[in-house]
Parts: sequence; structure tokens; C-alpha cells
Amino acid sequence: MLFEEIRKYDHEQVVFCSSEEANLKAIIGIHDTTLGPALGGTRMWMYASETDALIDVLRLSRGMTYKAAVAGLNLGGGKAVIIGDPHKDKTELMYRAFGRFVDGLAGRYITAEDVGTSVQDMEYVRMETKYVTGIDKALGGSGDPSPFTAYGVYVGMKAAMKELTGSDSLAGKKVAVQGAGNVAKYVCDHLAKDGAKIFVTDIYEDKAKSIIADTKAEYVHPDKIYDVDADVFCPCALGAIINDDTINRMKFKIIAGGANNQLADENKHGKILMDKGIIYAPDYAINAGGLINVANELEGYHSERAMKQAGQIYDTIKTILTISKSEKIPSHVASNKLAEARINSIGKIRQVYSGKSEFSGRLGEISK
Repeated sequence: MLFEEIRKYDHEQVVFCSSEEANLKAIIGIHDTTLGPALGGTRMWMYASETDALIDVLRLSRGMTYKAAVAGLNLGGGKAVIIGDPHKDKTELMYRAFGRFVDGLAGRYITAEDVGTSVQDMEYVRMETKYVTGIDKALGGSGDPSPFTAYGVYVGMKAAMKELTGSDSLAGKKVAVQGAGNVAKYVCDHLAKDGAKIFVTDIYEDKAKSIIADTKAEYVHPDKIYDVDADVFCPCALGAIINDDTINRMKFKIIAGGANNQLADENKHGKILMDKGIIYAPDYAINAGGLINVANELEGYHSERAMKQAGQIYDTIKTILTISKSEKIPSHVASNKLAEARINSIGKIRQVYSGKSEFSGRLGEISK
């Protein structure tokens, strides 16, 4: 079962990290390092089983390979998950122990914050390794990547609206936002400024109400978000939300959101969306703004440059949707083709990444 899952996604390396003293159970997935070292955040979540955690890290790290490739970054795909309750189980010792495991990979994997982890958590990791990004600006990092992820989602949504209507204006459009975390908050800020009508939900209602207070959005119960009569569905929580149970309830014309692995079954549900005439902005392409931002730390960080690069997601989504339409293939297949073409072409002139990071000098500066 274990190696079957690893081979299914064609990973280079999977690392299991355990420390009883630190109450650490973590898995690091390194999918592909053809383009460069694997960069991807660390997620902390209370998984139902260790198998669920493994499958999540495998899917997420594979998605990071494609995300980096489509975004034009010289990075591979990696991800880590820590099994535990992010509201109860976090300690300095846990993250420092995790940092030691990251350091042992000698640059093959570079981490950052993700769902359930924070800039503060990454600072603990940084005490043990230089292979970490998304740290506080005061320490030479870029801070919270959420505004950049959100901006990429926003411009990608506009590109999808352009494909649908001939205009990328979101004024007066109805947008159902699933999740009320940092990315969702910033997306809603952009939508409110554009004059969109926003519906928002979250399993933590108080978080959703904070967004409502700032944007005049309307609250929807989590179980009802798929039934909202809206132009756009913007999933910004966990993945696999486009599935057999939800897809037939959807009346949306566009799906464009920041969550990873939105399609429960890529081939099956991607095809259904196309057949239903729903424009789907592939998750790893539209939510690449955060990766673009932390990748900028490796070369000398400038927020203006990172935001400009995140804005190019507009053109990326346009290109993907054009390929999808002209070749009559689901948009996620079109996006995969773009990513794979770049990986294959660069792979002809590069060896598998050896651990001697071309970014080690810059990472050394960040770690001082």
C-alpha cells in the first residue's frame, strides 16, 4: 500500500519524521526536482489516519511541481504535513525538531508556512535550518504570502470572467467564497472594491463574520455554499470539494479559488465540469502567487516584483483556457500539458537536483 501510493504519483523521495520527545509525526514529500530544489509549505492538520496524511502530502507535493513549472519558476515540487491539531498541539520543540529533519535533506526541500502553520512557526524551524522561506520581513523574509496568493486568485478570476463574458469586470457579479482564512479575506477585499456581491462561509463562523464586517458579504452555512446561485465559486479552504456529492449541486459558471487539489478525481470531475460548461481555473495555476512570493526570497526579496509576477497569473489562466477551448480538453489537462512541456524541455539539459542549492548563498543571508 505504502509504495503503491508513492509510485502512483511518481515521487522521488518521501521522508517520515518522528520524534517522541517533540510529539512530532510528519511526512515530507519530494515529487520532482528537475527544475530545482523542491519548495512547498508545511501543513498541520488533524488527519483521520496516517494514510490520509500520506495521500495528502503526495497530492500536494505533486501539485507544487506543476505549480512551479506553470509559474515559470526554477523550482521543484515538495510539501510537508505535520499530524496534529494546529490549535492545541503546537510547540517550539515540535517545529525545531521538524527543522532538523528539513536540514538533513541538505536543500533538496525548502519549506514555508501553509494551512495550520504560521510565520512564527517558520521562525522556530529557521532556528535549525536555513532551508525555510516565508519568515518575518524583519528577519529578511517576505512575511505572510497570503496577499500574493489572493491577488493571483483575484486576477485569475478576472481572466476566467473575460473568457466567459468578454469583459473581466467583476462589478455586480455574485461570488461564493468558501473559507475565511487569510487568502479568502484578501480575495474578498479585492472583490468588495470591485463591487462584487460576496457570499462567504467557514466552519468557524466568527472568522466569516470578520470578513462580513469589512466587505458587507452575506454569510452562508458551510453545507449550503454549493447551492448558492452565484456566478463564481471561490474555494479557499481544503481540497477535494469538487466531488460526486457536490458537483451536481453547483450552478456556478466559473470555479476560481485558492484551495489546493480541488478536484476529488482529476480526470472524472474535470471532464464533468467541462461537459457542464463550467469554466475551471486549475487550482495550482491560479493559486501560485504565494509560491511566487516566497520564491522571491531566494533571489533577494522585493515585494513589488513579487506582486507584479503574481499579476501574470492573469495571462497564465488565459493561456490555459485558450488551450482548453481550442483542443477541447478539460482545463486541468491543458494546464498539465503546459507544466509538463516546460519540465521535459528543461529536463533535457539538467540533471536531477543534487542538494547543492544554487540559492544557498541567499538562504544563508536569510538565516543570519
